[in-house]
Amino acid sequence: MVSQIMEKMITFSDGNIHDIDHLIRVWTYSKTIGELEGLDAKTQFVLEVAAITHDIACPLCREKYGNTNGKHQEQEGEIMVRDFLAGTGMSEEQIKRIAYLVGHHHTFIGIDGIDYQILVEADYIANATENGYSRQNVENFMQKIMKTESGKRILKSIFAFCRDD
Repeated sequence: MVSQIMEKMITFSDGNIHDIDHLIRVWTYSKTIGELEGLDAKTQFVLEVAAITHDIACPLCREKYGNTNGKHQEQEGEIMVRDFLAGTGMSEEQIKRIAYLVGHHHTFIGIDGIDYQILVEADYIANATENGYSRQNVENFMQKIMKTESGKRILKSIFAFCRDD
């Protein structure tokens, strides 16, 4: 089902290569970190679907607000993802959790589960690589926000300046 949701989200992105590349990056980092952290299959599934759909509101936000501010994405995305996932065969519980994750993926306080933690880490890694975040920004995020050992290892592998050696 993950592949079908990925295809649906790529189609929804309407040819916006940046949005498509970003969702693939976040999904890949989320999938990798989740598997390395040993998530159970149900949590891994919710994480992967949340990663694929986390920026579902970006096109609307560009049109409605003129930008993709994280708070606007969260507000609009939580509602949009429910409709997007309707009819997929997912349970209401799964859709509710995914909507919550989409509606909080830019909020770094009150992280209430490993799926949420990994989504935040994966989205940050993708954004940092795409946007050339500063050394200070990356190190600060790693020290203050990151909790998973796998996420930290990946971040250190990408950003050599974060390595301990």
